[in-house]
Amino acid sequence: MDDLKVNKRLIMTPGPVSVDPRVSQAMSNSILGQFDYEFVDIMNKTMELIRKSFLTDNQWSFPIDGTSRAGLEAVIASIVKPGDTVLVPIIGRFGYLFTELVKRAGGIVHNIQKPMGEVFEQAEIIEALDTVKPKVLAIVHGETSTGRLQPIDQLGHACKERGIYSVVDAVATYQGMIIPVDEWELDAVIGGAQKCLSIPSGITPITFNDRFSEEINKRKRVELGIRSNESTEQDHFIRSNYLDLTQLQDYWSPKRLNHHTESTTSIYALYTGLKIALTEGIEARAARHAYHQEGLKQALKALGLEIFGDETNEMKMVICVNIPDGADDSKFREGLLKNYGIEIAGSFGELQGKIWRIGIMGYAIEKQNILTFLSIFSLYLAHQGVQNLNPEKAIDTLLAYYA
Repeated sequence: MDDLKVNKRLIMTPGPVSVDPRVSQAMSNSILGQFDYEFVDIMNKTMELIRKSFLTDNQWSFPIDGTSRAGLEAVIASIVKPGDTVLVPIIGRFGYLFTELVKRAGGIVHNIQKPMGEVFEQAEIIEALDTVKPKVLAIVHGETSTGRLQPIDQLGHACKERGIYSVVDAVATYQGMIIPVDEWELDAVIGGAQKCLSIPSGITPITFNDRFSEEINKRKRVELGIRSNESTEQDHFIRSNYLDLTQLQDYWSPKRLNHHTESTTSIYALYTGLKIALTEGIEARAARHAYHQEGLKQALKALGLEIFGDETNEMKMVICVNIPDGADDSKFREGLLKNYGIEIAGSFGELQGKIWRIGIMGYAIEKQNILTFLSIFSLYLAHQGVQNLNPEKAIDTLLAYYA
């Protein structure tokens, strides 16, 4: 049997992204049993790192074994029971994902929507809260399908005042910008692994507060076989077993009630990735993402490309550009990947074939990689026959920015 061979890539997508070699090295450590005292210590330390990463004192800060979608579904499935009303603002693809998850949980969805490339004023969302009177507000913080950053700093407080639970998808913004969960009074927030944190996909850090915990525990059901004296809901229990946050609370608390077999190597990765991120510093890490995003954006404009969407509310870890006339979306991206080992992303729905999404995320975001990307991207685009491009000006602009 042939050995596995994986070619080197420069991944410039909104995820997954390149993994820090220190994370890969940590994942090669010996496997420990999930109740081994050394592994329990690593679990406890990982929870504390998650609290620090979210700038929260929440006791309930632990990972979900699964990709970011598993984290989103765990939170929605635990807080939304059949018949509950949920407000989901949509500014791109992942608002539709929240809508889908709520419907699968039996909730009643009310959507408000903005054109792709725009965001809501927070006052518009608060007005909708007063009109719809939902149990839950489920909102996307960083919408990677359009590259927009939805302001949310006033929404947690507004929800709390109204007895509404706020759920935030911060998958793409986590560890790429500052998300002060306690200051913003957010009830439940879902982070991401394979984006700005730069660890492999498959584990998802989340946090939720005591108010949220009290509500979901009204639906707690512990399975037969491990149940002892726990009170168990008979009718409106959380339908998912694997993604039941109330059982996961017992697993991640000193109770250590068996639920699933923890992915030890994923915990090694998360622990190490968070240590690296927090050593760099939350503010410094956010500044690094914003710094390189601005430099590359200026260079792409100098190249002759148009930036898509409202630049006053843009993510600092994604740049969206309109695909220029003369360039075929999929053929260009395929050629860039096969010939030069560089990957960028297209988009979805009505934006498919209209914009490219360039990720500025995590470990690989440094001067050398940005310059390499721009040089190959701009020259290859010109060689494809796209007119009115100026690769030399683009590279000069980026060099001057870094100088």
